Amino acid sequence: MAVGGSITGTVALLLCLSVSRSYSLQWRKGRTKSAGSLTFFRGDVVEIVELEQETGLKRFSYDELAATTDNFSDHRKLGEGGFGSVYRGYLEELNLHVAVKRVARSSRQGWREFMSEVKIISRLRHRNLVLLIGWCYDGVGDNLLLVYELMHNGSMDNHLYHPDPKKQLAWPTRYKIVLGLGSALVYLHHDTEQCVLHRDIKPSNVMLDASFNAKLGDFGLARVIDDDGRRSRTTTPAGTMGYMDPECMATGRTSVESDVYSFGVVLLEIACGRCPCRMGARFTWCSECGSSVAPGGFSTRRTPVSPEITMSRKWSVCRLWCAHPDRSLRPTIRHAVNILRFDAPLPSLPASMPLIASYVPPAAAGQSIVGVGYRQP
Repeated sequence: MAVGGSITGTVALLLCLSVSRSYSLQWRKGRTKSAGSLTFFRGDVVEIVELEQETGLKRFSYDELAATTDNFSDHRKLGEGGFGSVYRGYLEELNLHVAVKRVARSSRQGWREFMSEVKIISRLRHRNLVLLIGWCYDGVGDNLLLVYELMHNGSMDNHLYHPDPKKQLAWPTRYKIVLGLGSALVYLHHDTEQCVLHRDIKPSNVMLDASFNAKLGDFGLARVIDDDGRRSRTTTPAGTMGYMDPECMATGRTSVESDVYSFGVVLLEIACGRCPCRMGARFTWCSECGSSVAPGGFSTRRTPVSPEITMSRKWSVCRLWCAHPDRSLRPTIRHAVNILRFDAPLPSLPASMPLIASYVPPAAAGQSIVGVGYRQP
């Protein structure tokens, strides 16, 4: 009996050791496989597989994008900014001209902003949004790259402030661009499964195709809206000084009304021909510009306006309404666009609007706080 018990105990021990060894090997194999899908960005572990599986976008190799931009040469450069540079390229395999955005290693845009831009815009489809073709992260040199369809006429600000008056945008073209931008925001706020806040609306992020159709780009600061349907959870101000909702600068919280405010500032800028980013100065720009155009016409501070533009009053009132200091009194972007399309009546605004006083630090004027837009070099 003792011998039988000993044999039984030995067999049981061997079985336990066998199972333990098998489990250990499986665990190590799984750990190795999991570790193989991880890489590092600026010293932190990031998950590449998540981007590949969730977006369905093409992942380019760094060498492929370096080749199509002549190793990111200056003669291929379309523009640059605080985030990095954009280069023109041509992908033979897709027979497509593209714009390759290369994030600078010194940029504030990190993996979170990169992930946000890729994941959010990959599930958006609209004629007034820049199409994202693919992305690249080599996992070695901390190179973050995004590949977009090429916009042959660049960004709106380069045309809005062109030194040659003859090459500045005509008013019918400006109106077309504004409607396109408004259409993109209507889609983001109302027509997607989850409301998307852009958070960095400005002329340098409004791209123009060969026919001067507006396409909103740069989703590095974009956020899917909170469950309450009103505001994002972030408490860090994000956007570009001069275009940011004053409440956002004070509290760090953004909302659909914040995007509407930025839209109103862009309308004011197009009409007044003035950038709301004067270096290191206090300004009441929205009110100054508004008083120069209300109630009956465009400002002529930069570009003479044809008297044939019959929608000037609607334009004037709409932009003042969108940029109202009190966010609760702003329209939805759909309502604003309907006014511009003559599909809704004008609101009743007070004779004098409240002043908007803001301070723009010299280092921040015209630049996204965390964002990425670019200007021509």
